[in-house]
Amino acid sequence: MDAPHPAKRGDLVRIATQAMRDRGLEPAFPVEVERQLGSIKGPASDPGPHVRDLTALPWCSIDNDDSLDLDQLTACKPLADGGVKILVAIADVDALVVKGSPIDTHAWTNTTSVYTSAKVFPMLPERLSTDLTSLNQDQVRLALVTEMVVAADASISASTVYRARVRNQAKLAYDSVSAWIDGQGALPDRARAVAGIDSQLRSQDAVAQRLRARRREQGALEFETLQPRAVFDGERVVDLRQQVQNRARQLIEELMIATNGCTARFLASGGGASLRRVVRSPERWLRIVQVARELGESLPDEPDSAALERFLVKRRTADPESFADLSLVIVKLMGRGEYVVEGSAATPIGHFGLAVRDYTHSTAPNRRYPDLITLRMLKAQLAGVPSPYGMAELNALAAHCTQQEDAAQKVERRVRKSEAALLLQSRIGERFDAIVTGRSARDTWVRVFSPPVEGKLVTDDATLDVGRRVRVKLIATDVERGFVDFATSD
Repeated sequence: MDAPHPAKRGDLVRIATQAMRDRGLEPAFPVEVERQLGSIKGPASDPGPHVRDLTALPWCSIDNDDSLDLDQLTACKPLADGGVKILVAIADVDALVVKGSPIDTHAWTNTTSVYTSAKVFPMLPERLSTDLTSLNQDQVRLALVTEMVVAADASISASTVYRARVRNQAKLAYDSVSAWIDGQGALPDRARAVAGIDSQLRSQDAVAQRLRARRREQGALEFETLQPRAVFDGERVVDLRQQVQNRARQLIEELMIATNGCTARFLASGGGASLRRVVRSPERWLRIVQVARELGESLPDEPDSAALERFLVKRRTADPESFADLSLVIVKLMGRGEYVVEGSAATPIGHFGLAVRDYTHSTAPNRRYPDLITLRMLKAQLAGVPSPYGMAELNALAAHCTQQEDAAQKVERRVRKSEAALLLQSRIGERFDAIVTGRSARDTWVRVFSPPVEGKLVTDDATLDVGRRVRVKLIATDVERGFVDFATSD
């Protein structure tokens, strides 16, 4: 049923808050956190000789336009042999968030920031995540730096990890940097103000594209999933906008994947255990084979990421409008990612989708608790002291972080459904072009092309197979439950 009164942004915040509570997440910081926060007077400092001074390097950050919790900076230096030295600095959040403190305990509870269009529920208090532990422009901050040499063939020939002081010289955004890389826009003003940043960005982009090509040759999977975010004009939702992959996002994605591999191998070199992010070979591979067969393609009987990637590339070209829906099917059949503990002598499970064997989450400690765990373990290894986490504790953390991250993703999906219902609640009776995205014995699901909204088709028509184009009429929305209902229309 339609809401009796038009819903607004505040309704989405309320829905998100309740969804977090329902999933075992805490939407607000307890009083103990606020008390500890009041005792923190400023950013962390460490003048010791074991912390390198790299503040003069041309560091820059690239993130979303509205991001304030900056976790990583990048810099580089081309080498004479055609390789490039890449440096990635990660915020030393542990310097202010002590293990076992009230702030750490709250971070442990949620294990991640929860991002909805109406409100962000940060893992750490904003005074930390967007200020004192954020790698903000023109501010000196402590960081953990991963230095790696990427050879001309995109292999990583050497890497190391150390502590440093850094200073972000240019806070940049994905879309404007990508437009400049593609020749569609000017170099952003903040980049233009720093000598040499343009060549830095060109070099990092070239390295990232080589890394990306190498991973895809090894079977990395390229998906396209629809996760539109609401656009607000004051309290009103005026649009749903899909985040578009671009060269700047690929730049950061590839350098972070490489960093996560280097930090995983660094921990393994110390002989201890590490918390890894894995996606196992799909147990439902034969169902993936069947999906391909239904589309006239063939896949081998045993899991083969390279063959699956070739299939996905072919389908993206053949039917781009349906590719997001096919991506979602394959992602579900692959199974979710999870955190596991691996010893240094263990054979790595690896990440099937990324086509990498050694992989940990280490690049976003302001936003993800596993990254903070890894940061502490790296610092302990550098200091030559025992790991702050024993095996039993690590195994419990792996299970807990997997569970809570899954809960956070369900909250975000739940709110996206209500965002769609909120946008369309005033458009009852309008007709849209759509595609059938799912069908079961009881229900049929369709996705409208513009705006990108999925809903249930209440018309019972046995001829509507998945992938069929159909004209539909919007007949009902329910913001509270996140329902959007359509009927077929001539």
